[in-house]
Amino acid sequence: MNQVVLSATGLYNPPESISNEELVVSFNAYVDRYNAAHADEIAAGQKAPLSHSNAEFITKASGIESRYVVDKAGILDPDVMHPQIRTRGNDEPSIQCEMALAAIDDCLKSAGRRADEVDAILVACSNLPRPYPALAVEVQEYLGGGAFGFDLNVACASAAFGIQTGADMIRAGTARRVLMVNPEICTAHLNFRDRDSHFIFGDVCTAALLEHADDVRPGQGFDVLGTHLQTKFSNNIRNNFGFLNRSETETRSDADRLFVQNGRRVFKDVGPMVAEMIIDHLAEHGLAAEDVRRLWLHQANINMNTLIAKRVLGRSAESHELPGVFAEYGNTSSASPVIVLHKYAADLAAGEIGVMAGFGAGYSAGSVILKRR
Repeated sequence: MNQVVLSATGLYNPPESISNEELVVSFNAYVDRYNAAHADEIAAGQKAPLSHSNAEFITKASGIESRYVVDKAGILDPDVMHPQIRTRGNDEPSIQCEMALAAIDDCLKSAGRRADEVDAILVACSNLPRPYPALAVEVQEYLGGGAFGFDLNVACASAAFGIQTGADMIRAGTARRVLMVNPEICTAHLNFRDRDSHFIFGDVCTAALLEHADDVRPGQGFDVLGTHLQTKFSNNIRNNFGFLNRSETETRSDADRLFVQNGRRVFKDVGPMVAEMIIDHLAEHGLAAEDVRRLWLHQANINMNTLIAKRVLGRSAESHELPGVFAEYGNTSSASPVIVLHKYAADLAAGEIGVMAGFGAGYSAGSVILKRR
């Protein structure tokens, strides 16, 4: 079987960022307007008043302090409260295509590769712009490389699923070099009028290059020792937006077509599931907790990651073992574990092992065991 190397990663950050304090000012202005507009109904008990948000609570509950966004003005406008994105013509690259190209450029430069050396392009993300043409095929067109491309969506675990898909192609001999890219505009599916979730997501794009080991120079990147995927159906994280909305006999509210979750249930279900998955995956490869130098985990919630790491390692993780980007990025869905890998991998020595894991809606989860070359 062909050996697979994750040879390089790439990262693109949108140029604007929103702090918790800025987000809370906008949200609280909306709350004040809502409560004033519905004062009589609230007084009569017909409607419940909305409550203010709090920047310090957001950080304590999630670890998030800011997030990159594709449009700051629209999100912070209490009359809009969502990103406003210029409508593109069909002959223009989409905004997600542009993000993908920027992350890919960073990745290919790091790997010392050209676009025409890529065999396949996989776009793996939670938030795709349309059913077809596939975003991956659009990226292929504007990149000028790749024999084929396709999209896959397994929510926040999409990067892990994309890495296994690309690695399987190389192992099977159907490709020697695969680009996996995660363009996430999470703010477009977020309900910024929901106090429980308005702070969670940000926008970003990441890319990773998978190559046949024979094509990679010694010491470059990570050997992919193994990949593991699993899914279990749950409604505790859901988004009901889709092409059938206009055909449904009952009109859905805007809130029902955006991100919703039962956060407490997700924390209870997903943390232990992911920890067990990583432990079992390591055991399949004859590895134990003491063999793991680093955990690159999906950035959903800092408290969940602390729990997962403690169960995997059998003790509390040191900061260098469990790096995070919550404070700067928030939750960026599929891209988030790739960001952590991109930023916190250079110091690993040859032979040291780390585990990248994505997990989220579905429930879906995937782990990738990497060994520094």
